[in-house]
Amino acid sequence: MTIRVVVADDQELVRGGFAMILDAQPDIEVVAEAGDGAAAIAAVRAHAPDVALLDIRMPRVDGIEACRVIAAESACRTVMLTTFDTDAYVYEALHAGASGFLLKDVRRDDLVHAVRVVAAGDSLLAPSVARRLVEQYTAGGPRRTEPDPRLGVLTGRERQTLLLLARGLSNAEIAAELVVSEHTVKTHVGNVLAKLGLRDRVQAVICAYETGLVAAGAPPAGGGAGVVSPPWR
Repeated sequence: MTIRVVVADDQELVRGGFAMILDAQPDIEVVAEAGDGAAAIAAVRAHAPDVALLDIRMPRVDGIEACRVIAAESACRTVMLTTFDTDAYVYEALHAGASGFLLKDVRRDDLVHAVRVVAAGDSLLAPSVARRLVEQYTAGGPRRTEPDPRLGVLTGRERQTLLLLARGLSNAEIAAELVVSEHTVKTHVGNVLAKLGLRDRVQAVICAYETGLVAAGAPPAGGGAGVVSPPWR
């Protein structure tokens, strides 16, 4: 099955480079390129792609607003392109419906991997983005001494699953930790997302910090950098 992709960036060389890399893959087809958010929205409406790569900063309509419209109107999943050091809008992009983030200096293999991961229905954050995203959101905010009441809708096992998601464990690792099958873990993850009104695993990680289930600054399992399953290569 071919993964259909729209690439949107106001820098022609960046946009063209990403498109060339992706189009060279036997299972990926770049169906359109766009130089701003308005053109990206139009391209998604016209071509119904599986994935849209959106630069956060674009003229006319920025990537966040484009992501919001695309998420509301279609099943297309969005990956935001960011330099992060100068972008203060990553958390806002999550709430707009982004399924993941890539740094603009991403390696060729990681770009291809990211598109395949998101097209398969999973979500991802580059490790350097994940930790700083959580720190950015939690910095200066009130520290909860106990979990948010919203977590009361979860069963004990679902709460454990959310905690392990926030620590960066894959489904297989969660299954081993809880001594259950991967199928059971998928069911728990689905229940967590549905009960808390979350779009995907990226939002589940942020929710775990937001509700106080995981303390800000707590290291993920294995001392990693907050990678959302499946792990960033």
